[in-house]
Amino acid sequence: MKTVLIIGLGEFGSNIAKRMVDFKCEVMAVDINEERVDEILPFVTNARIGDSTNAEFLRSLGVSNYDVCIVALGGLFQSSLETTSLLKEFGAPFVVSRATNDVQMKFLKMSGADEVVYPEKQMAIRLATKYASDSILDFIQLDNNYSIYELKVPKDWYGKTLSHLDIRKKFRLNILTIKRNTEVFIPASDTVIQTDDIAFVIGEVRDIQKCFKI
Repeated sequence: MKTVLIIGLGEFGSNIAKRMVDFKCEVMAVDINEERVDEILPFVTNARIGDSTNAEFLRSLGVSNYDVCIVALGGLFQSSLETTSLLKEFGAPFVVSRATNDVQMKFLKMSGADEVVYPEKQMAIRLATKYASDSILDFIQLDNNYSIYELKVPKDWYGKTLSHLDIRKKFRLNILTIKRNTEVFIPASDTVIQTDDIAFVIGEVRDIQKCFKI
């Protein structure tokens, strides 16, 4: 069971807190706003009202005892920067901070953040990729090169086995799973592609474009 400190209880931070509780994490939630703390308290292990840029308050939380500290202060960049720096100074083992632009991302990393999340940019990339083609149903970016795509299989795949299509050799792509109606399964080489199958494919975008003619 992981212990998590979440600082900032706006929409972003509150949703993270509730989801992590669903995964049986012990969550301490912190915000300077009393109303937000009162709203989250029924869902988390504990919650405190306080200013995370105040060194004594932050030190009192025992930040080094948490597996993960998440700074979810959103538009309050100066506070995010100070909080991130203090968390690392006080021995937090792993700090995740939220940025709202590329410049913030750079400075948060310089302040010691182990990981910086940029939800607006990540969602923009996801939506742009998803709606750029009728073939793409969803998209998860793994790194700068590889992503997992949820794709409608092309019509010329119908009735053919994966070994016959051989997209791994031809296009350097791997089919991870097939969704057929409500069933999701890992396909074998002799799996025959059927009408309306959905493929979950991992690869680089240029190879996806070639293979699926996007």
